[in-house]
Amino acid sequence: MFLRPSHARRLPRRLPARPALAATGALVVGLVAMPAQAEPGASAPLGTVPRTAGDARFVPGPCPRTADPIPALETARCGTLTVRENRSRPRGRKITLGVAIVPAATGRPAPDPIVWLAGGPGDDAVSEIQLALDGGLNRDRDLIFMSQRGTYSADPSLTCPNIDTFNARALGLVLGAPSTGRLHVAATRACRDRSASTGADLGAYNTTESAADYADLRKALGIKQWNVFGISYGTDLALTYLRLHPQGIRSVGIDGVLPPSLAGGAVTWRAAREGFDGLFKACAEQPACNGRYPHLKATFERLVRELEARPVATTVTVPGHPQPVKVVLDGGTLVNWLTSATHLAAGVPRSIDELAHGNPQRIAQQLAGGRLSPQAVGRVAHGLAFGVFCSEWTPFESEADVIRAGRRAFPSFPRSVLANAPQLAWLHADCRAWNIPAAPRSVRAVTRSDIPTLVMSAGFDAQTAPSNGAYAARTLSRSTTVTVPYVAHVAFADSPCAQAITTSFFDTPAAPNTRCLARLRPPRFEIAP
Repeated sequence: MFLRPSHARRLPRRLPARPALAATGALVVGLVAMPAQAEPGASAPLGTVPRTAGDARFVPGPCPRTADPIPALETARCGTLTVRENRSRPRGRKITLGVAIVPAATGRPAPDPIVWLAGGPGDDAVSEIQLALDGGLNRDRDLIFMSQRGTYSADPSLTCPNIDTFNARALGLVLGAPSTGRLHVAATRACRDRSASTGADLGAYNTTESAADYADLRKALGIKQWNVFGISYGTDLALTYLRLHPQGIRSVGIDGVLPPSLAGGAVTWRAAREGFDGLFKACAEQPACNGRYPHLKATFERLVRELEARPVATTVTVPGHPQPVKVVLDGGTLVNWLTSATHLAAGVPRSIDELAHGNPQRIAQQLAGGRLSPQAVGRVAHGLAFGVFCSEWTPFESEADVIRAGRRAFPSFPRSVLANAPQLAWLHADCRAWNIPAAPRSVRAVTRSDIPTLVMSAGFDAQTAPSNGAYAARTLSRSTTVTVPYVAHVAFADSPCAQAITTSFFDTPAAPNTRCLARLRPPRFEIAP
């Protein structure tokens, strides 16, 4: 998710979604010249030798299956890591995680590779390879991608396409209506039944087990020391990994920070407030934007109240769908839209203004384009997402806590909006249906470490609060904290400056080059005729 890859779409996806490439499903075997070595003095290239580490075993082999073609897999070295599904049951069944190692662009990579921790929860790291390469992360280091347990290229894969199809159907429903909630929970229960039918121990799909998977991967690949980079939910995983398994970690980068001690619905309300205000402030400070769209914040909040009282229905056309698509805009849906639409900041003031003048088409088109895209179906591991939400989040935060946090952030919003935190609609009801045990309270512990850490936030991030970065950095004694202005959730995805800071950090963790921040300027907002 930001984080919830279920009924309300999460990010870091863009609106409108790009058309999907043709699904491949094919296995790719990669070969590469002059690969990195597993350890200094080792004779075999990284990822080419089978190795056992405790109960875990890495075996070289075909590259993981992907929903879309990923050109980098043609030269990757791949295989699988087999681990215990539930480490508290040493005789229990094993699961398989896909591994892909993308070589450094240079012929002589640094000895310490970077392992990429995907967001979600429920995204497959292998699907994010191009994002990492576009940011130059493999400039002089090999990159390692492993499918988190339950994700698309893992076995079992707990994806639940029925939830994705419900997302599309829910476009025409009032988000906060009790009848929508019942349908929501029914889709979740069907997902649970489908996931349990694979024989999966649903309580074992969580951050603690995933962190142990990465600790096992480093050992099974024979890597003495590596670097960690996590985005969105991957920052929660990275901080948990750093707390529980610090051995062999040279440095950690986290972008779009979600500290485990804060994760849940309450902090998403604070994130929305901070991200929205960052965008509204940038418009107010730009004379053309402020002149054409004055009082944008007040207009948006008024629209949330009005639409919650009187939802608006419209129809839009979506490529690939011959029939018009009905979209209902209520207050909660408008909040969810803006939470992701900060990625399209330049057009947000115009979209809000058009809605205020009776034209919901731009917003409805973006919502429908995202949920009806082929990329929105069958990609996300909802089984992992609920495993995290329902064992690590909801047991430690009540529904009343979420409403109180929402009221602090948005005092004028009606209770029916505040009850469903942005992109986490009906979460407590869903978790009652998912029905797994709560994690130990220690899962919410603060991470304390002196390992160099880059803590990166984004000024328009409405999904993980920009202030989360400073919060996490308080107990990371050798951290560098930066906020990249004028970009949304996961700065690395959109900002060349964020990419340059990240690569500089992995080169010199104690002193990354952040000078590019001073040159950043706000977007030029669209001005309607």
